[in-house]
Amino acid sequence: MSLTVPAEMVTAAAQGRLDDDEFLACVRESLPYAYDLVERLAAELPASDRDFADNLVPPPDEQARGQLLRALSSNAIRGALERRFGVVLAFQNCHRLAAFRPETVDGAQYHRFVSIEGQILNQQPELVDC
Repeated sequence: MSLTVPAEMVTAAAQGRLDDDEFLACVRESLPYAYDLVERLAAELPASDRDFADNLVPPPDEQARGQLLRALSSNAIRGALERRFGVVLAFQNCHRLAAFRPETVDGAQYHRFVSIEGQILNQQPELVDC
């Protein structure tokens, strides 16, 4: 299960009364590694001379890796994180996550990061089972 959801949140969702703030509080509580990583990258972005800030450090353990994979494989979670932090997320493997400035997604750095060539060039033997 990706999220630990309180019963009152299930009721609010069933009634169509759930907003991003409530949803993201649940995400932050359930997937703290993933939430904190996105928050950190978004905070680094304004100081970067690139169109993005990225993470090159593998998660500290399998639990953290699972959190990151669950967060980024969910359209709802990923979209809510992007809206909260004002970024576009791009993901290459078990840890290489990048936060891009939204206005740069038509640019060369974004296209290089999400390209099939970018994916291949980011592969490393130690990441085969990540």
